[in-house]
This record gives sequence, structure tokens and C-alpha cells, in this order.
Amino acid sequence: MAIVKSKLLKQLSKNYPNFLKKDLDKFINIILKEIKQSIKRNERVELRGFGVFSSNTQKARISRNPKTGEKVNTPEKKTIHFKMAKDLFKKLNNE
Repeated sequence: MAIVKSKLLKQLSKNYPNFLKKDLDKFINIILKEIKQSIKRNERVELRGFGVFSSNTQKARISRNPKTGEKVNTPEKKTIHFKMAKDLFKKLNNE
């Protein structure tokens, strides 16, 4: 099950009752905004113990429409790459 921002906010407010919900919401928004802006600037974002976000560039290529079989020009585009930290990998795999 995926976690949405509202559930994350509820969990944080339950774990940290001394903080106001609006402050926690601002905190989450600031962190997500900074991650987005850094990736947009082609910078690496490393969260120790969690993982690394980076952007990759896919070259322009000629691909094929699977339904019709016709050739389609696919332009160059950026994608986000995530590499999990070793600590998180170990926790997920009970090592």
C-alpha cells in the first residue's frame, strides 16, 4: 500500500504531538519542494539510511507503437532514479 501525504501527516502528528499539524505540513512541503528542485537542477539528493534520488536523461529514439506497429519519434526526456540505501535494504530483507 502506498503512503499519501495526508497519511504521513497523520502519522507524524501522532508520533510528535507537541508539533502543530500546520507546522508539520509546512515541514513536509518544504522537504518535498527541495527534493524536487534539486532533482530539477540535476543534483543528487542523498537521504542517509534511506536512499539516493538522481535524474537520468533518456536519449531521443525511434520507438514503435505496440498497437499499430508504426514508428514513433520519442524525444529526449529526464527520469528519476532511486537507489536504496544498504540499511533500508537490510531492514526490508530481514538481514
